[in-house]
Amino acid sequence: MQEETMTLAESFVLLLSERRFQELRRTAVEENPADIAEALGELTPEACRIIYRFLPKELAAEVFVEMTHEGRKALVHSFSDFELREVLDELYDDDTADLIEEMPASVVKRILKNTSPETRRSVNQLLKYSEDSAGSIMTTEFVHLRREMTVSDALAIIRRDAINKETVYTCYVTDKQRRLLGIVTAKDLLISPLDATMESIMESNVIAANTTDNREEVARMFDKYDFLALPVVDKENRLVGIITVDDAIDVLSEEVEEDFAKIAAITPNETPYLKTSVLSIWRARIPWLLLLMLSATFTGMIISAFEGALAQVVVLAAFIPMLMGTGGNSGSQASVTVIRGLSLGEVQFSDFLRVVFKELRVSVLCGIALAAVTFGKIWLVDYLLLDQPITMPIAFVISITLAVTVIVAKLIGSILPLLAKKLGFDPAVMASPFITTLVDALSLLVYFGIAQAVLHL
Repeated sequence: MQEETMTLAESFVLLLSERRFQELRRTAVEENPADIAEALGELTPEACRIIYRFLPKELAAEVFVEMTHEGRKALVHSFSDFELREVLDELYDDDTADLIEEMPASVVKRILKNTSPETRRSVNQLLKYSEDSAGSIMTTEFVHLRREMTVSDALAIIRRDAINKETVYTCYVTDKQRRLLGIVTAKDLLISPLDATMESIMESNVIAANTTDNREEVARMFDKYDFLALPVVDKENRLVGIITVDDAIDVLSEEVEEDFAKIAAITPNETPYLKTSVLSIWRARIPWLLLLMLSATFTGMIISAFEGALAQVVVLAAFIPMLMGTGGNSGSQASVTVIRGLSLGEVQFSDFLRVVFKELRVSVLCGIALAAVTFGKIWLVDYLLLDQPITMPIAFVISITLAVTVIVAKLIGSILPLLAKKLGFDPAVMASPFITTLVDALSLLVYFGIAQAVLHL
């Protein structure tokens, strides 16, 4: 294998095995921290620890932030106190807070012991905020200026403090009580006269988040307004931190992953699939499967209750899977559409009637189309070609049931996520598994109800 065609992980292993440590270090410096973290994740824990120690201090901290939870945990356990202190000194306070949240108590004590008193105070403040709040993802390391400062003063502060701040592209103007007054961008500072004051060049119409705001709603503000950073204020409008675009992207990615898991009736898990143990996957799936299995017994009870009707017209049983499957698919379509609208902020509970009315019209059109196709298929294929014992009334019962089932399923699929959101639950929980189970039961009740009425069973 030619070295040029190797992956980064393979190059690291080769250089390490041949003890070409200086070249390994040069190779790492030329790579992006995220790519290095991904490569280290492909190596054995021992190789990962050895290669990590060859990284320059600042690069090592950046790589550490990009690594997976399991990778960071393994490194922290292998660090000496000196190595741990070096990494922690290079981390931003919000990254340190994230690290503490994911580590066991014994490791947390060791981390806190190796941080400065100032960092501990800042981290403890961040940890006080609710996990779902804007305060939990903000950083307290930003540039804030006074309104009476000149551009020259501001540039001097940035040159002095920039190395310890997460971003300097946007600076924040505050008063003596740290109340947010406005923002100044790096572009404003570069094109303004050196003697211009912050008050004269700042943008005073500032969009800010509150520390208690939901972090997912705050993250969506980055998409709406194309922010690189968003100031976070407390109830007195004091600037307490900022949220950067990379943290917002992380929140949106986590939200999507959680929603996919819940829609599939799986407990969300942050560990990559290939690194998750069989028992962990089993624990994530079995509670939902048990719950859905027990709820599905209602369909069995309904079928048992109508055994007499099925005995009289046995052919009705052949169409039960089709009716239940179509109903479940219809409900899933509506629920996923509404859940997406809720997650993007396009739909609110106040739009309840508009959503229901829209889905009602859609379901009527879908129901009529599917019923017409089903009736034609039953009459032409099942009756004429396959010579099954199907009469016109039976075909009518199946087609009408299908139309009603589709209408009911789409209404349920649109209503349940809205109600879940109103009650404070995650709408994704009300996605396909629960809706399918509910629709299955209702479709059987409708089916046998119409069959009894039309066929006089």
